Formats: sequence, C-alpha cells, structure tokens
Amino acid sequence: MTLAEAAAAIESRFPIARKIEFRGETTLVVARESIKAIALVCKAELGFDVLLDISSVDNFGEEPRFEVVYELYSLESGAHLRLKIAVSEDDLTVPTLSDVWATANWHEREIYDMMGLRFDGHPDLRRILMWEGYPYYPLRKDFPLGGKPSDVPDVGFTKVAPLEGGPFVTLPSQATAKDREPRARRP
Repeated sequence: MTLAEAAAAIESRFPIARKIEFRGETTLVVARESIKAIALVCKAELGFDVLLDISSVDNFGEEPRFEVVYELYSLESGAHLRLKIAVSEDDLTVPTLSDVWATANWHEREIYDMMGLRFDGHPDLRRILMWEGYPYYPLRKDFPLGGKPSDVPDVGFTKVAPLEGGPFVTLPSQATAKDREPRARRP
C-alpha cells in the first residue's frame, strides 16, 4: 500500500482536521479522541508496523498549546506517515499507544517527564530523566534557561575534577599502551 492510499484510507474513515503534504511527506492532523483508533487501523490494516518516534511541541502563547507528533513507518512498503494531535492546557491527557506499539512506552514517559503531558492508560507513567518529585517540566518554553532553584545539593560538583591520574587517564611515559593502562597500575 502506498502512502497516498494509506492516507486516503484514514481520511475516508476518520475526521481529519488538516492534511499537509510537503516534500513527499504526509502529515495528518487528527482529533485527540480518535488517535488510538487511527493507530490501531494503521498497524493492523495499513501495515505501519513501526512507531519510529513520538515527540511533542510547545506552542507557547498559542491555543492549543501542545502538539504530539507520531512518526509511523511501514517496513513492507517503506511508507512514512506522520500523525499530529493538538493538546490544550486545559486537559493535558492523551490516550496511550503503548498497547499498540511497545516502543511508545519510553517515548510517552519522556514526553510526560519533559512536557508534563499525561498518557491515559500508560502502564508505568513515571519520570524517566528527572527525579520523582521534580515539580517542573524542562522542555516547556516557559522554563527558564538557567533552570529553577532546587533543594538538591551540588554533591557531584563540589570542586573541579582532576584530570591527572584519574581512573581512566593514562600516565604519560615511554611505556607501551598495555603498561600505561589504568588497570595495570593497580597494586
């Protein structure tokens, strides 16, 4: 099935807010409520067996503020399809697709951690990069570039780390690489 046929099949069965074709790529902007049903059709009937990526966009100052972008790929036909949904600040929940494609699991966790969008029905929605209890979402455009204050002490950055004689630094000498290797210096 070609990309044009797949897009036409989706358009005939679901309401499409907008179709964007640019440089051989097709993007379908769909309703958030129908993303799960569209994903099931894409995988089961249209052959999009790989979810390459899920990303999110913060359109700060606009409404709806957020977009979630799904990149689908068919191994059989080589077709690449992009699906987008809009997410308002009033309701930051999105249906999970982790039960459709297993790869959605970590992508959704990262979007939750960095943007604060919640994936309804996700089996393990917890932070993946920031620590639990961190109250902010670092990839939002209203997050200050210098960061926000934290109660976590600067344990790892109390002084400049020495480059000389560290566990992975070889000592300058005329010896062979095997003899200069740090493990060779152990007593």
